[in-house]
Amino acid sequence: MPILIRDARPEDRDAIVAIVPRLRAFGEVALYSPQQLDAGERETLERVLETRPEGDKLVVAELDGLGVVGLAYGHPESDYFTHETYGHLGIIAVAEVGEGKGVGRALLDAIEAWSVASGHRFLTLNVFDANTRAQSFYERAGYARDTIRYYKKRD
Repeated sequence: MPILIRDARPEDRDAIVAIVPRLRAFGEVALYSPQQLDAGERETLERVLETRPEGDKLVVAELDGLGVVGLAYGHPESDYFTHETYGHLGIIAVAEVGEGKGVGRALLDAIEAWSVASGHRFLTLNVFDANTRAQSFYERAGYARDTIRYYKKRD
């Protein structure tokens, strides 16, 4: 089944929002409720769809007969140490119906191509510690760990 990767359009909003809960399908996280995670991701995606920030890239994946089954959002960031602009994969998600069909890899490839075309020397992403499936996916795609974030909850 061929995968079509294309720029997201405002009319994709409902399909994109419907995929948002997949970003937490791996389980719970320590600092945020499921509602907070969904709201934050939804707000980001809706803002990007509405404002089209210069330099950002929001793509969707379509499968014949299924419509939009995935999305990926890349944006430029500035390196803390060197102030170099680099690419950051902020969001990538695949609907359950799209799993195992190469959709995630096609979306990742699209954001990597955007980053290269933008002249970035490297591309980063974040993944929750409990999301071991995503970690394996990124490692198979050639990504390596860089920093590890720690937290301490204050009651």
